[in-house]
Amino acid sequence: MKKFGGVTVFHSSPAEGIWKEGAQVSRDAIIVFEVMAAELGREWWTAYRRDLEARFRQEKMIVRATSIEQL
Repeated sequence: MKKFGGVTVFHSSPAEGIWKEGAQVSRDAIIVFEVMAAELGREWWTAYRRDLEARFRQEKMIVRATSIEQL
């Protein structure tokens, strides 16, 4: 990821998301990407999430931010 200089990928196979809507059970493969950045850039991440949803034809993707304290 050029913008941040690197990315960590967690792809423990088989990682699966499972959820139920009514009588239908759905499953999704899950891969987690982690990026560390000095600033959040909320607008950029919102636009990037929408781009990923369109690219991968997903109804909704999760982009989360966690504040950390470096020790």
